[in-house]
Amino acid sequence: MPDGNGSLQHILSIESLSLDQVHAIFKLAETYTQPHHTSQYRNLLKNLTVINLFLEESTRTRTSFELAAKRLGADVINIAPALTSLKKGESLRDTIQTLHAMSMHVLVVRHPESGAADFISRHVKAAVINAGDGTHEHPTQALLDTFTIMHKKGRISGLNIAICGDILHSRVARSNIILLGKMGAKLRLVGPKTLLPNTFKKPHISLHYQLENALENADVVMMLRLQQERMQGSFIPSLQEYQQFFGLKRSYLKKANPDVIIMHPGPMNRGVEIDSDIADDPQYSVILEQVQMGVAVRMACLRLLTKNQHATTDNPTLDKIQAGDHYA
Repeated sequence: MPDGNGSLQHILSIESLSLDQVHAIFKLAETYTQPHHTSQYRNLLKNLTVINLFLEESTRTRTSFELAAKRLGADVINIAPALTSLKKGESLRDTIQTLHAMSMHVLVVRHPESGAADFISRHVKAAVINAGDGTHEHPTQALLDTFTIMHKKGRISGLNIAICGDILHSRVARSNIILLGKMGAKLRLVGPKTLLPNTFKKPHISLHYQLENALENADVVMMLRLQQERMQGSFIPSLQEYQQFFGLKRSYLKKANPDVIIMHPGPMNRGVEIDSDIADDPQYSVILEQVQMGVAVRMACLRLLTKNQHATTDNPTLDKIQAGDHYA
């Protein structure tokens, strides 16, 4: 979300980011993928405080944000669900204002309710990053996924990208659908009818209820897990039947393009939505590369959100990234 001057104030959703801002994030993230630049950015967030407030369990996202902040030199505080006064009945607003009184500069928040990050951003002066709010959005995951695809394919426009699984409950799917669509991809959403809402009716999006046929000429296949913790009632007959019809098998890849890449935001349920031999196959899988790119993308997000909060920098060239600079 931009402030009045067009610069980033918060990252709450993909919908709130312009393509110019997305390209600026990617351009700066590319710098952070180069290990020889380490000494030039280790103090960019020196004396700034980043608080990771995760009110849902997380391994990849929380650790990724922690590494990103520490590599930029920030002071980092991690707060787990069991360690907050919310457990004692304190309101979310009081918890946030208490943290704000401690002079934080960035608040990275994950919350089980949709809209929580936006609510929080209206009650603090710190920059807020949405690390996942209910079934709404997970913007930095979509940014890192798209950044990974660009690294492997060199472009997004015109690619055939299949997103397969629990689309209904997935904030990752929602953010990726928005961002990849903005950048010109042709999207195929795949899943059982109970988990594939018909609200995504746009010219560049097609709905599919059979995985194998949906992979014909696919350039990218993104598999999603069943989000059973968000399901109210039964959406599939059984895990065995789901795996039979919607689990990614090696034989299905024969219909995809030879250089197809396989993605998964994690955590994976091996043997359900994806077979282990595919998840671990370096010919196809970029799952670990997604994790690596995630740190660089989150470093870029943190830097762009805080560049006006820090008077000095060890690498002034990084501050010349403008919103109009497109990632090539």
